[in-house]
Amino acid sequence: MSFELQPTLDGPRLHLRPLRAEDFDALHAVAADPLIWEQHPERDRWTRAVFERFFAEAIASGAAFLVIDKGTGAPVGSSRYFGYDSEKNEVEIGWSFLARSHWGGSYNREMKDVMLRHAFRFVKRVIFLVGPDNLRSQKALLKLGAEPLGPLKNASGRPSVGFAISAARWLTPTTPP
Repeated sequence: MSFELQPTLDGPRLHLRPLRAEDFDALHAVAADPLIWEQHPERDRWTRAVFERFFAEAIASGAAFLVIDKGTGAPVGSSRYFGYDSEKNEVEIGWSFLARSHWGGSYNREMKDVMLRHAFRFVKRVIFLVGPDNLRSQKALLKLGAEPLGPLKNASGRPSVGFAISAARWLTPTTPP
């Protein structure tokens, strides 16, 4: 069975659907908050020019999602799969962001939960790569139960901090959803 990189995924409060070119303005409106990117290696991603490049790469990936709040119907973020490796039996989840209105609660967990549950239909391990200064995302991954892998480089050679979650760990009854 081949990995379906861009399905439609649903949680109790979030709907993830394939990102489309016509989503640019609505998603940029979410991403245009500089505080979302203050710990990110690309701190100016909130600017239109930098976000255009990010968005074009997301569309080209064929594995990116628009995250929608079911209660309001409004876009609140994005995420994507990357680097599916059938031999290593793993895939990366990354490029994730949520509107600040959806920070501090369980929205990030829900977004990752639906993506992890889908991924674990095809792989045994999911990798996350985070910028070394992005302590907020590192803490969020630890709260999810991800295991630190230490310093790594991402696909473009940028220093990152790696984390992993195995299917066995995530899908056990003791792991909260």
